[in-house]
Amino acid sequence: MQGKFKFIPKEDRKNILLMCDDIRMHSGIATMAREFVVGSAHHFNWFNVGAAIQHPDAGKVFDISADVNKVALMDDADVKVMPFNGYGNALLVRQLLKEDKYDAILIFTDPRYWAWLFDIEREVRSKVPIMWLNIWDEYPAPMYNKNFYNSVDVLMAISKQTKNINEIVLGEEAKNKLIEYIPHGINESEFYPIDSEHFMYSDLLAFKKQTIPVEDLEFTVFFNSRNIHRKHPADLMLAYQRFCELIGPEKAKKCAMIMHTQAVDKNGTDLKAIKETLTDTEYTNIYFSQSKISPAQMNLLYNMADVTALISSNEGWGLSLTESMMTGTMIIANTTGGMQDQMRFTKDGKWVDFTPEFPSNHRGTLKDHGEWAVPVYPTNIGLAGSVPTPYIYDARCGIEDVANAIKEVYDLSPIERRKRGLAGRTWVTSEESQMSASNMCKNIINVVDKGLDTFVPRSKVDVIKIESTKKQNINHKLFDY
Repeated sequence: MQGKFKFIPKEDRKNILLMCDDIRMHSGIATMAREFVVGSAHHFNWFNVGAAIQHPDAGKVFDISADVNKVALMDDADVKVMPFNGYGNALLVRQLLKEDKYDAILIFTDPRYWAWLFDIEREVRSKVPIMWLNIWDEYPAPMYNKNFYNSVDVLMAISKQTKNINEIVLGEEAKNKLIEYIPHGINESEFYPIDSEHFMYSDLLAFKKQTIPVEDLEFTVFFNSRNIHRKHPADLMLAYQRFCELIGPEKAKKCAMIMHTQAVDKNGTDLKAIKETLTDTEYTNIYFSQSKISPAQMNLLYNMADVTALISSNEGWGLSLTESMMTGTMIIANTTGGMQDQMRFTKDGKWVDFTPEFPSNHRGTLKDHGEWAVPVYPTNIGLAGSVPTPYIYDARCGIEDVANAIKEVYDLSPIERRKRGLAGRTWVTSEESQMSASNMCKNIINVVDKGLDTFVPRSKVDVIKIESTKKQNINHKLFDY
């Protein structure tokens, strides 16, 4: 942003071809990409091939530089979006590289969407580097991704688990890559605490009364994620029902759970049916928030809550947890994937890094963590998979354990809950966590610059000695850690 960072004139900036969700939309990928595009517009010029399913604007190009200028406080941003049906194809990339001068390609989302790009990686990387903001949800380390990781020059790992996975899968070849940890970052000016002294406090009270029709409301649980199977919103509903039984009907009547999700989704289940048949609606208050809302309204929802819960059985990051922490609201999370980063598990007082000897804390080896978090440890860790992705852990936590975690937060005084939540806000904005939007943007700039400086174009051919294929065993612990 001009006036806050070192400013590079438009004509001197590197041009980055960003391939991910349309940054004007509201998916997690789009939200994070928009943050780092706006936050680095003073340093790079961006062209976003903006993906969506059956994109209504496909075939057009939008110059959003004027909008970026307003937010980034500058006057010569160069940011364009080309909406596209899907994440692109080889013909499109060839055309863009031929018509315009790009210094790098940055891709951001799951590897299965980029197989076509990896197929032409030698052709592309003979001209420009490919950089990948990547994440992987769970162990065992996906050896089937090795060719994908080898098809790029830079791996920006969103979670500590992902960085360890990148290094495990690549083995000796990891030394030929730039691999850096860049966690998601939340905009501090969009998500923030609202207390009784804040000028928006009256708005918060009005929004709360409108959203939760409960007299004398004392405690609120919040869920903000998709209604899909691995997120287990149905398990959370049943856990909330069990929590209500634990505290008794009269106290439960003064509690509520808000679920910001589609109540019925073919990728998940019918949550309305679960509410009607598996919860006692006489005293168990569960409400659905299904409309698209603004960041300001989302900030109000987090501030209404006493705790945000996410119990996915595999989860690359869990953006709702970071947003919740940014508002000073406590979190409950299953101990898996990138959610572990946000709970700040420690060993000998230090925020833990994962290694082949200690690839995850999902077995509950470490119990020390940030005071803002109540971890739930999986009770069943089994394998799921498909033909393209033959194995991945499905680390599912018990419904009773989730109910007890909710009760643990409920049993704290409102003052204690607030104190712990604000400790989360302090940490998530700290230099240690690097989970603020400003830190994410700074890290993206530094790693992209480093990737450009160290880029060595691929040769047209490799001479390879034909040898027997080595078996690719998992070289990290599966048990006893």
